[in-house]
Amino acid sequence: MSQLFVYHSSQPKQALKVLNHAEDISSTLAQAGVRFEHWAANPALTAQSTHEDILAAYAADIARVKQERGDLTVDVVSIDEKHPDKVELRAQFIDEHTHSEDEVRFFVSGRGLFNLHINEHIYAVLCEKGAFLSVPAGTQHWFDMGEHPRFTALRFFNNPEGLVAQFTGDGIAADYPLLDDLV
Repeated sequence: MSQLFVYHSSQPKQALKVLNHAEDISSTLAQAGVRFEHWAANPALTAQSTHEDILAAYAADIARVKQERGDLTVDVVSIDEKHPDKVELRAQFIDEHTHSEDEVRFFVSGRGLFNLHINEHIYAVLCEKGAFLSVPAGTQHWFDMGEHPRFTALRFFNNPEGLVAQFTGDGIAADYPLLDDLV
């Protein structure tokens, strides 16, 4: 089950609010300009499902989102603790950064932690199976997949080149709990 931890930027060790219901997470994030949905998981998918199987299983949702957003491409990313580049991949996005386009993810399985730095708050969104999150372009954020990653996600792109991180240089991410601290 996905969760939302809301912090004030002056108190990184104490969550002001912890939400566990998709509707509450969605409405709280919507107030901050962030889209969150919970999609029904496709029970036909297994650990052996291919990326093509996953794209086919979620074809209707993918088509809906692509039409709403005008996305050009969708792909599947799968990372687990056997991935040879897991350490480098984790380090790539664990510091605060922005993107020139929305960062849009749907978690087919597993989990990841998006921390959104919006005004004076940090919204730590623990995305688990069924979570759809759209982080608006220009939003300061960071992502942690944990020391022992395990997730499969759909990624939606407006730019076929994919997302390019523009790091803020702010060390704020080091002050907040990591994925492994929250689960």
